[in-house]
Amino acid sequence: MLTVLVPAHKAGHMEGSDTPQIVETIQSLQSQTTKPDRIIVLANNGGLTDGTIEVSQAAGAEVVAVPPNPDKKAGALNYWLGRQLESLDDQDLILVMDADSALNPDFIENGLKYINKGYHCVGGIFLGKEGGGFVGILQRNEYARYARDVARKKGRTLVLTGTATIFTAECLKDVVAHRASGGLPDTGEVSYVYDTKALTEDNELTYALMHIGYDIIAPPECGLKTEVMETWLSLAKQRYRWKRGAVENNRHYGITRPTFRYWCLQWWGTLGINATVLYLITLTIGAISGTLNFHPLWIAITALYVLERALTVRARGWKQSLMASAIIVEMPYDLFLQAVQVKALFGAAFRTNTTW
Repeated sequence: MLTVLVPAHKAGHMEGSDTPQIVETIQSLQSQTTKPDRIIVLANNGGLTDGTIEVSQAAGAEVVAVPPNPDKKAGALNYWLGRQLESLDDQDLILVMDADSALNPDFIENGLKYINKGYHCVGGIFLGKEGGGFVGILQRNEYARYARDVARKKGRTLVLTGTATIFTAECLKDVVAHRASGGLPDTGEVSYVYDTKALTEDNELTYALMHIGYDIIAPPECGLKTEVMETWLSLAKQRYRWKRGAVENNRHYGITRPTFRYWCLQWWGTLGINATVLYLITLTIGAISGTLNFHPLWIAITALYVLERALTVRARGWKQSLMASAIIVEMPYDLFLQAVQVKALFGAAFRTNTTW
């Protein structure tokens, strides 16, 4: 049995469309080559009064009204899983997905192939939906690069994305049991699957599953599209939560065999920020002092950067590849993301309050 859980509120419309996003999500599930047995929308907080219930039911989904809770998506999922998980057979499957995502028609069919190979958790590879203007274009390029990278690694991924992941009931029961027994870092919610204290509950659950001993995979065949942020401010808030959540999850679990790679990536990212700062300072000082000369090393670095930006979005077509090759387009976006990373590092270090 395969049950889909979709935490939702604000049944909003997509840019340029009269269709609410939750309807597109439900339709993408109904159009699967392998149909799910149940599609359950978890109407959470504002979803009780903003039309989410009525829209979801009209689209053909079951709806569970989640009592108001401060824990947002994690709280809604814990509400249902806390009441139903133990009654499921270990072989039953749960697909958790966001209400602003739409699965490719063969997502479930392909995901089940990996479940049958012995995986207990199979994540999706997401690309960006249309919309969002210029900032939307940059996000779609970023997601295309991520998808390319995971495909080249044959599904090896860092996180089981909250946009869409299939779990066996067995692995989620194991998470609950290990939290209760102290086999995982104390979350304060030992009876639940999702850590409600984590800024990025999907990332934390990935850590938990790996520490128990489960292998994770995000095969390129399991594709979907998800909403892009439409403004720089909303993008900054989203990425700050992602990046700070990852830093705090690292600190929470410490340096272990499963997290070693994540710590290395954090340090590598910090080194990249320092290299970018050095690059810009060198250019600025040379321009101001009039001593700017084009050293072969910096020319080579710049050329490699431009080539990498263009080649890694080839799947999006030659126009996007050409635009990505313009350093004045891609480098400011990288600087933006690095600035958010720096803010996240300081926020985690000084433990400033944050909400989302």
